[in-house]
Amino acid sequence: MQAGQAGPRLAVDIGGTFTDVVLEADGRRWTRKVLTTPAAPERGVMDGVAATVADAGFALADVDMLIHGTTLATNAIIERKGALTALVATEGFRDTIDIAYESRYDQYDVFIDKPAALVPRWRRLTVPERVDVKGAVRLPLDMAAVDAVADRLAGMGVESVAVALMHSYANTDHERRIRDVLARRLPGVGVTLSCEVCPEIREYERTSTAIANAYVQPLMAGYLARLEAALAAGGFAGAVYLMTSGGGLTTIATARRFPIRLVESGPAGGAILASHIAAAAGEEKVLSYDMGGTTAKICLIEKYRPSAARSFEVDRAARFLKGSGLPLRIPVIEMVEIGAGGGSIARVDSLKRITVGPDSAGSEPGPACYGRGGTLPTVTDADVVLGKIDPARFAGGKIALYPDRAAAALEATVGGPLGLGAEMAALGVAEIVDENMANAARVHAVERGEAADGHTIVAFGGAAPLHAARLAEKLGIDRVIVPVNAGVGSAVGFLLAPIAYEVVHSRYMRLDGFDADAANALLREMSREARDVVAAGARGRTLTERRYAFMRYVGQGHEIVVPLPDRALTAADRDALQAAYDAEYRTLFARIVPTAAVEVLSWGVVVSTEAPLPAPVADPGARLPAAPAGRVAVFDAETGERAEIPLYVRGDLPPGSALAGPAVIAEDETSTYVPARFDARIAATGSIVLERRA
Repeated sequence: MQAGQAGPRLAVDIGGTFTDVVLEADGRRWTRKVLTTPAAPERGVMDGVAATVADAGFALADVDMLIHGTTLATNAIIERKGALTALVATEGFRDTIDIAYESRYDQYDVFIDKPAALVPRWRRLTVPERVDVKGAVRLPLDMAAVDAVADRLAGMGVESVAVALMHSYANTDHERRIRDVLARRLPGVGVTLSCEVCPEIREYERTSTAIANAYVQPLMAGYLARLEAALAAGGFAGAVYLMTSGGGLTTIATARRFPIRLVESGPAGGAILASHIAAAAGEEKVLSYDMGGTTAKICLIEKYRPSAARSFEVDRAARFLKGSGLPLRIPVIEMVEIGAGGGSIARVDSLKRITVGPDSAGSEPGPACYGRGGTLPTVTDADVVLGKIDPARFAGGKIALYPDRAAAALEATVGGPLGLGAEMAALGVAEIVDENMANAARVHAVERGEAADGHTIVAFGGAAPLHAARLAEKLGIDRVIVPVNAGVGSAVGFLLAPIAYEVVHSRYMRLDGFDADAANALLREMSREARDVVAAGARGRTLTERRYAFMRYVGQGHEIVVPLPDRALTAADRDALQAAYDAEYRTLFARIVPTAAVEVLSWGVVVSTEAPLPAPVADPGARLPAAPAGRVAVFDAETGERAEIPLYVRGDLPPGSALAGPAVIAEDETSTYVPARFDARIAATGSIVLERRA
């Protein structure tokens, strides 16, 4: 247990199909998966929390901290179920989100589809005003026009408003004055300012981020309020923290203001878990593979750190094409996410091809095998028919499965049109979803100048251990690690995350005109903002601060990140910054441009509690023959028949245990399928390590 945390800690991850709960206390861990309740997510959370706390012999009042991640914000954007939102922009700029990048993500597609805007054109209003890039007022804000806009918004009945004015990152006064008017004239209507949610250059991304935040804010604020009330009614008096997309924890108050920072909170927890697993195993090149009920997420982790980015696209019209989604400029752990989860629906298209996803059966009605009214076949149905899931042990025996319903759904929707039986149809579905994930991993790696086959897979999530070995084969990977409590891996990752907050602010400055006083003033302000967020939950723990600048050669279109010293800058640092920029640029591009001027566009500060990675744990060395708990009939793709293979119970396998595939290793939250070409062993950490035979 970390310093400053006296009592048990809960982690809750709401997914599209399951809500995962993990309780950690006194070095022990209790877990549970319950079906998500989409109409009232807090109900599923409280059901899972109550059951888990009872399993551990605690009362909810004993819990010291609850850490929460959710896909609610992401789902609201994708499903277009957010608030009725309007935009207030500078006169002449209401079409910024339509103009976007002034390009097409697929220039040869004459029937190109772009994601529908969250705010239609008729709800985008403008006011006369203009601030330049340095923050100087070129045209004063027309307050009469602001009053007129308030009248129009009242007539529209909007629930939320985004305010995004030109260059407001350099001068926030006009946006703040508009908020004051709207707060007075439209009580109860949320207002998001772009100068607060994304105080950076690039008008399109800043406007898109402000709109997205406004779009999900009422939904998330309402949900968080209901969750707080339900927890209080249950006797909980501890602190609540939210997982952010960047891999840190933040306060519930900050999450209410900036819910857009939560869009990838669940997957971020998984990436943190994979980093810790990689460090304990001494694996410097890891492919994090998180397959849940609705989506699959893949993230590259190099030297125990996941790839990070300052931008992210949601709701892409084309799965792998950058520019086809809505851009969000927020701190995020960089990963690729596709609709390839256990609940992803399989069907046959007009060309007689099996397709899987991106739509999901979710928890209501769920896969056909759940017996909750679902009739369309899913990946989980395919795994049940193939024999990889033991119905008696699914979700610890707490959710009944109906293999006959899974077989009937596969035969009706996939097998019938293709003239296949249920088992061959199930095999086809599994192969397609595995190939989809392999393609996503290849693209994700290539975009970062890497080759997937040089990595080790860390697999977690309810469905990933069932598919990880086949994914490894397709990618040419020889090793797979399945950590303890893999089925609730993202929630476990929440418990490992630091309390952290990142602030990025644009302030243009050329190095040949370096102004140390102006830079220090901005960095102090940013540090204070970040520390105010983090200090609320630090509880006396040591805080670390990291500073950096986004720099480029004058005239370039993109910046690179250059670390700054953790002290006040001086005029003498100009040369040091130039040298640091040259070093980073040379690392990326092998050579520099010695005569080109360098400029700083934005500055960043991250304040965080310490969250050290574990030291490598030595392998047990000795190999103990594992004793199976029974046998299970699994469909063999090579013979086209079922074969009896050993079934092992993970809890019965101590470190050092070894077994040969084919086999199934079952546990409460998931099962690991070991193909015939793999061996498995239990590492000293308790992880299952699958290794492909030469």
